[in-house]
Amino acid sequence: MNVDRITEKLNILADAAKYDVSCASSGSDRKNKNKGLGNASNGICHSYTEDGRCVSLLKILLTNHCIFDCAYCVSRKNNDIKRAAFTVQEVVDLTINFYRRNYIEGLFLSSGIFKNADYTMERLVRVAKKLRTEHNFNGYIHLKSIPGASEDLMRKAGLYADRLSVNLEMPTEAGLKLLAPDKNRQDMIDPMHFLNKEIIQNIEEKKLFKNAPIFAPAGQSTQVIVGATPESDQQVLQSANYFYKNFNLKRVYYSGYVPVLADQRLPALNTAVPLVRENRLYQADWLMRFYGFHVNEIVNNQNPLLDLDIDPKLSWAIRNMQAFPIDINKADLQLILRVPGIGLLSAQKIVAARKFAKLGWEQLKKIGVAVSRARYFITCKSNEFERRDLTGQNIKQFIMAQSQSKYIKNTQTQLNLF
Repeated sequence: MNVDRITEKLNILADAAKYDVSCASSGSDRKNKNKGLGNASNGICHSYTEDGRCVSLLKILLTNHCIFDCAYCVSRKNNDIKRAAFTVQEVVDLTINFYRRNYIEGLFLSSGIFKNADYTMERLVRVAKKLRTEHNFNGYIHLKSIPGASEDLMRKAGLYADRLSVNLEMPTEAGLKLLAPDKNRQDMIDPMHFLNKEIIQNIEEKKLFKNAPIFAPAGQSTQVIVGATPESDQQVLQSANYFYKNFNLKRVYYSGYVPVLADQRLPALNTAVPLVRENRLYQADWLMRFYGFHVNEIVNNQNPLLDLDIDPKLSWAIRNMQAFPIDINKADLQLILRVPGIGLLSAQKIVAARKFAKLGWEQLKKIGVAVSRARYFITCKSNEFERRDLTGQNIKQFIMAQSQSKYIKNTQTQLNLF
């Protein structure tokens, strides 16, 4: 093995992979067996599991050669960059060697498309198959599904990978046509349909046959690029909602466009999408998936953009003051979940605790409620924060002022990070 050449390839292809953010590992529980290597339940990559642990992953492209010329992609065929490609065996060796050195806990493998979709997908599948069958590797594997690849290759990929994902890239078909006219939206949707069908079928087979092979146990996800085209947050979230409902996706990942190429169809260089917009989209996505909010409650024709100053739940509450205040000791769980400052676990604890005694502000603080926010929208056993006749705009100003004074010393740092 030429170590210098492998290192050069690794630098090029790991850097190219950084633009793909859909690499969380939650949802799989592939157990270590036959004294193999790894355990997928430990998670991967520099990401965070549901319990807050930071985990690591070898995140690379198989190649940054590509037959397409997508305006937003650093690996586009007409971009003057240094190209590289791993062989199947090189990726396998890197994964095993990095795992044995405790650098990683799994593999996230994507690729540019060279020759055609099947040619590329077949090599991705071979990597996963070699790791599973030749090295008995039981760590987490996430493969990018190549749009246009055959169903046979997609089926094989699902047998060896924990999660598969097909990137939608642009939130709308019109956006894709503008920036990637050579690509067909249907080529992205077809494999998502197929994977959804296979995952559901596998669940049913596992109920009947204990030893039925698992198929993509962590499900499928996708990624959309935000800000390269002029879609509003309403369009982005409506698209995400459609795919959640019709394809049973585990996650939609939102990636703020980073201007790296000069093109008349794209935003100007040095005008990156504010990361706070990306953060607000994730918060809105969370409300849709776990808090019972419909997408039209978060964004609509009157409010097509998310408020960058405050989070989406607070924004909704301020626009719907007629729903408040609620009595925390009587309201049902779904209504409590809509109160700013009360998270999913806190709401569940409130419902459980009030069976034994009425709750006041001290009890709510111990449960984990952010009383500084929630006090404007609820009543409880105590009258300490007797609700005044405040408008939604007043409440927004109070909460923003409190947040700014609390973190004023860290304002510049926070802006840089988030």
